[in-house]
Amino acid sequence: MYFTTTRLHQELAGGIFVDVIIDEAHDPLSQYPFKGDVDLDKLATLIKQVGPEQIAYISLAGTVNMAGGQPVSMANVRALRALCDHYGIRIFLDATRLVENAFFIKEREPGYAEHSIAAIVREFCSYTDGAWMSAKKDALVNIGGWLAVNDEQLADEARNLVVVYEGLHTYGGMAGRDMEALAVGIEESLQEDYIRARIGQVRYLGELLLDWGIPIVVPVGGHAIFLDARRFYPHLPQDLFPAQTLAAELYLDSGVRAMERGIASAGRDPKTGQHYYPKLELTRLAIPRRVYTQAHMDVVAESVKAVYDQRAHARGLRMVYEPRYLRFFQARFEPIADKNL
Repeated sequence: MYFTTTRLHQELAGGIFVDVIIDEAHDPLSQYPFKGDVDLDKLATLIKQVGPEQIAYISLAGTVNMAGGQPVSMANVRALRALCDHYGIRIFLDATRLVENAFFIKEREPGYAEHSIAAIVREFCSYTDGAWMSAKKDALVNIGGWLAVNDEQLADEARNLVVVYEGLHTYGGMAGRDMEALAVGIEESLQEDYIRARIGQVRYLGELLLDWGIPIVVPVGGHAIFLDARRFYPHLPQDLFPAQTLAAELYLDSGVRAMERGIASAGRDPKTGQHYYPKLELTRLAIPRRVYTQAHMDVVAESVKAVYDQRAHARGLRMVYEPRYLRFFQARFEPIADKNL
C-alpha cells in the first residue's frame, strides 16, 4: 500500500505504482495479524502481465503505515524473496518502523517468541536487497535517515548523486551530532523494554477508544491509532473529506493534531485529474516516542469521544487551495455550511 512521499518520488522518477498488498489491509475491521503482507498471487499475476524486466523493484514497508501501522510476517517476506529470486526482481525495504514490525513478529508469529528484536530485524533485512529509513521514528532522533544497498555499483551511483543533492557521501546532508545521535538511537530502539513500552502506550489509547465504541482500525498498530472516519462520519461522502474533517474537529476541541490518511492524502490521477478514492478513510493519531504519559493519552481519548458524541453535526470540508504535489501537507480547507449541502 502506497506511502505518500515514497510514491511521489517513485512517480517523479517515471515509475507506475501498483498495489499488491493483501485484501485484508483494506478492511479496518479485519483482525488478520499481518495485514501488511504482500499478496503473492497479485504480484505473480502482475509479473506475468508486464514482464519482470518492467518491475524495477518491490517497495516493501515494515510496518505498513497507510494500512494502520500493520506488520509484515517473516513467512511472507521469505516467500516474497523466493518469488523475486525466481524472476530476478529486487526488494527494497522501507525500514522506518521495522522495529515495531519485529515486535509483532515476536508476539504473533510461531517460532519467534524467544528471538530478540535485533535478531528478528536482522533476519527480516536479510531477505531484501537494500533499505532506507526516515530516522525520526523508530531511531529516536529529531532528523536524519539513511540508505543501504547490497549492490556495490548501485551504492557507487548513490554516493555520486548524494553529492549533487545533499552533500558528501560521508554525511549526506546531516550534521555530525545528528549522525552520532542516530547511531545511538538505532541501538536503543532495539531494546526489548523500550519497544514493549512504546507499543503498550499505543495499545492503551486504542483500548480506551474501543471500550467507548469508537471506530478504529484493528488490530492496533505499532505507532498510532487510526480512527476510521468512514464509520465515524457515515453521512459524509469522501468528496467532503471526512478524515480531514475529523482531524480539524479534534484540533478545535483540544489542540490535538492528527493526520488525514484518506482521499486528501491519496491525491489525484495524473491522467484524469480525478481524486483517487482509497478504500480506507483514516485519521491518524501518531504518538511520538518518549514524549507523552498515559495521562496525555487520556486527554486524547476524551477529545476523540467528545468529537464522536457530536459527529452528527459534522458537515465536511471544501478544499480551497490545492498545491501541485503532496496536497495533504499544504492544502487549505473551509467548513461547509448546512445550506451548501
